[in-house]
Amino acid sequence: MNKRAGKTRKWVLTGMTLSLLVPTLAACNSGDGANDPNNRRTLRIGTMYGSKSDETWFRQQFTDMFEFTHSNIDIEVVPAIDYTEMQFEDYSKQQEPVDQMAKLKEIMTGSNPVDVMIISDMSMLGQLVSENMLKQLDPMLKEDKIDINEFVPTVIDGIKEQGDNFLYALTPTFQSSALYYNKKLFTDKGVEFPQDGMSWDDVFNLAKRVTSGTGKESVFGFTFNQWGAGDNYWDFQTFAAPLQLKMFDEKGETMTVNTPQWQNLWEKVAQLKKDRVTPSQEDMNYEQPQGEEYRYNPFQGQLFLNGKVAMTIGDYGMINQIQQLNDNNEKLKMEKLDWDVVTMPFHVGKEGFGGNIYLNQLAGINTNAANTEDAWEFIKFMNGKEWAKLKSRSTYELSARKEFVKVRDGMSYNIEAFTKLKPAPTQGSSLKEQELYREKPNLNLVNEMGSMLFSQVMQGSKSAKEALALWEEKGNDLLQKIKTNPKGNIDDPFGGISTDNGGGGGAIPLQKRALMEAAGEAVPVE
Repeated sequence: MNKRAGKTRKWVLTGMTLSLLVPTLAACNSGDGANDPNNRRTLRIGTMYGSKSDETWFRQQFTDMFEFTHSNIDIEVVPAIDYTEMQFEDYSKQQEPVDQMAKLKEIMTGSNPVDVMIISDMSMLGQLVSENMLKQLDPMLKEDKIDINEFVPTVIDGIKEQGDNFLYALTPTFQSSALYYNKKLFTDKGVEFPQDGMSWDDVFNLAKRVTSGTGKESVFGFTFNQWGAGDNYWDFQTFAAPLQLKMFDEKGETMTVNTPQWQNLWEKVAQLKKDRVTPSQEDMNYEQPQGEEYRYNPFQGQLFLNGKVAMTIGDYGMINQIQQLNDNNEKLKMEKLDWDVVTMPFHVGKEGFGGNIYLNQLAGINTNAANTEDAWEFIKFMNGKEWAKLKSRSTYELSARKEFVKVRDGMSYNIEAFTKLKPAPTQGSSLKEQELYREKPNLNLVNEMGSMLFSQVMQGSKSAKEALALWEEKGNDLLQKIKTNPKGNIDDPFGGISTDNGGGGGAIPLQKRALMEAAGEAVPVE
């Protein structure tokens, strides 16, 4: 979870909640020596990032209730990377890439290893499993008669994908996205509503049928995100993620982008913009009322919420905005949104996988743990029904337990759309790719080059075929420079390619970035 975003979502337990919940939790742990004052222990819990300054938040989020019900267990929080220490390094030191996996291994090995590891990255889970650094949980689940079928398949299947069909971690919550649609716009055009289980081509064809109008009267069929324009390279990467397209070979020495598959995807996205099925950055501009007419509108500029887009990809937290809009539509002088959701579209051949699904509170037991018994007790607690009931109040993430995945009171929508698909692997998530990026962090420059060229295709100054051929040519030159200089500064890394993205490219609009952080989404570093 993005640490700054997490701070905006600190939960508060009311006195009544505590009075009702704590006795139940305590009862669940009675009779097993959990509170024996003569048997005091320390449980060391590792995190990827952290510091003493925000340890309070982490404890509120993960450990306070456990300590309350296990009074003889002391929790010690151990961050692999202490970002408060990093900020006082000199500038050159701060610019050096951090080997996250190496830092993780440091706190999981040695003379005093952590017992539990909270993992915020699915790809890291896979690597830790492959290197036998986590204990398999399946035997413990079986022994304690914990029915894994009570958990959402999206969560369990996603974790098993990283562990050769075994469980090496569990998470109490997850974040997911779905395809939102405006019922009125489809009804007005006489077009059937979207359905679960559509391919991307199905969605794009449907979007063309509901696209209409020009200028201020334009209604667009689709956007890749709720904030608007679809010419952002990050959105393209999310769209293409399940296909696992490779930019270069396994050694990071030869480009692999000049292929029909790459070209087909770039052309498909560019054509949507050209046909005005998706809006451009210019379509996002709006006139801000002045003087007495001024009224703060947090939804201004979000085309889907303003009835200007028929379908959009949105996370679970977007329901908050829809609810706020509909509750305050008269004050905002906006039309209520009649909406629903269906599953994320899939790529043919990759059925069952959806993008924008995050399992980022994964807890596993260190193979080197000195306190395995309490580590398992903590993971059971964190993923138990009582804790799930408490966490299910979140309006930004979903409970990993089926019984607590429910439609919000007073609303009606297809909640299962958020739970049916497996998380799609992200670009560069394989173990070999991660190792390669650690050895050659300058490989990120190849992605930046692709962002620039993608922007030019979206602007119409280059065809997809031309841009990909140029990316191959200039990228191969860059890869040779990276081979001799994998970490340091590289002169003219982009070989004269214009860095003007014209508002597209890889930059994320400030409004979108702020809302993503507030919703707890991972925001990529630009």
